[in-house]
Amino acid sequence: MLPAGPGPPRRRAFRYARSVRLGVLDIGSNTVHLLVANARAGGRPTATSSHRSVLRLMRYLEPDGSISREGVRGLVDAVTAARDRARAEGVDELLATATSAVREATNGEAVIALIEQTLGQPLQVLGGETEARLTYLAVRRWFGWSAGQILLFDIGGGSLEIAGGADELPDLAESVPLGAGRSTVRFLPHDPPAEDEIDALRRHAASVLAPVAERFSALPRPDHVIGSSKAIRSLAKLAGYPVPGWSGIDRMVLPRRELKDWIPRLARIPADAREALPGITADRTFQIVAAAVVVERAMKAMEVEELEVSPWALREGVLLRYIESLEY
Repeated sequence: MLPAGPGPPRRRAFRYARSVRLGVLDIGSNTVHLLVANARAGGRPTATSSHRSVLRLMRYLEPDGSISREGVRGLVDAVTAARDRARAEGVDELLATATSAVREATNGEAVIALIEQTLGQPLQVLGGETEARLTYLAVRRWFGWSAGQILLFDIGGGSLEIAGGADELPDLAESVPLGAGRSTVRFLPHDPPAEDEIDALRRHAASVLAPVAERFSALPRPDHVIGSSKAIRSLAKLAGYPVPGWSGIDRMVLPRRELKDWIPRLARIPADAREALPGITADRTFQIVAAAVVVERAMKAMEVEELEVSPWALREGVLLRYIESLEY
């Protein structure tokens, strides 16, 4: 069960045939998301439940870069609910991580301490490059070695991760502050956003991505370009199309041309009406325009015409890395 007091959960050895119930708590810029899965050494993790609290922490950033008191209260409430759910579901080990919003806040150290007190265990704060590498690991495992050279895009609330390579770990992994929540707060303050606001975000994203694209141009051309975030999955349902997969499971493809055509249409629709569109869930309505702009600019910068969508992302990468530590 979860530890009752401070200190890391015990790392235990499980026999090959025995399954362990794991929880991955992802404290991100948009949501606090608990994924519960059964896993065993050498096996594929099987998700059993998923629980999400929508926070949109970027709304609670003060001018000095700190998370406001209201934001901290909301964060602690969401973490408490996730902790209690993990206990109710009999989680053996809780793998708690935090990403850019908490990592970069000026009061981040105090917020992290409060989260750790709430959980009764340490919180692993992931750097942007580590996020990119773990997400790449999940995507590599999902697509397999035969996928060859992979280029990965993953957009969260606070940052955009890009990684590329042909092995288990990427040859190059970077994180840039172009998350959908961050971009919405900074560049699209009105609902719906004005055309000049969209243009300003487009120019900013292109400027930030230009040197990144130049560094990635040193890698071989990818055999597969993959998007792995919830925002990209939503955009693929809106602007993409399914293609038959080798396992009989359709995979989604997001073309840049169709995505670009959707941006002005999305921007004209108020946030509270976007949920009526295919694939746009309530927790993405405010941020989906910024996500579309940033992803389209990233595809253009990297000379990519379409993305294949991966169902696995950061949380699965955290699970996979932990499973590797279990003894056979």
